[in-house]
Amino acid sequence: MIGKLTGTLSDKNPPQLLVDCHGVGYEVDVPMSTFYNLPGLGEKVSLLTHFVVREDAQILYGFGTAGERDAFRQLIKISGVGPRTALSVLSGMSVNELAQAITQQESGRLVKVPGIGKKTAERLLLELKGKLGAEIDLLRPAAASDAQADIQQALLALGYNDKEAAAALKALPPDVGVSEGIKLALKALAR
Repeated sequence: MIGKLTGTLSDKNPPQLLVDCHGVGYEVDVPMSTFYNLPGLGEKVSLLTHFVVREDAQILYGFGTAGERDAFRQLIKISGVGPRTALSVLSGMSVNELAQAITQQESGRLVKVPGIGKKTAERLLLELKGKLGAEIDLLRPAAASDAQADIQQALLALGYNDKEAAAALKALPPDVGVSEGIKLALKALAR
């Protein structure tokens, strides 16, 4: 029903936003991956949306990319995975990381997401196999993803959390090598 919202970002209170579209304020729940890439308050924002109508609520979920929305829609089709759990999965890992975990059948990566237990992780791997993981090669070039993944693993091994590592990775040039990327990321995190 509501596929996209474009308006002024009025309020940010994770995981919820208030988007003013010509005088009408829409409350939108977003994954943290979208939240971190939002513009400042008062600036224009455009979100792809998924509208959920339940007996007791009508909730609008927003996404910064079509890949996030598609992954969300695939997740909520799975028995036992509702919109809140799907949002939690997309907040805990990027679409690329999710697709990679599914392709490589790594339930351990999914279990790290709050709200995902061993049985749910196994169900996700089984039901999303071939649906989400098949697109991994189209989502990003392999060389850049390998370097980014290596840099992120190094930062996690050094004791930084996922959020800090993701923020440091975002500041790096896309074609940076592993050793240079680790140095730049550590400098950024030291500030």
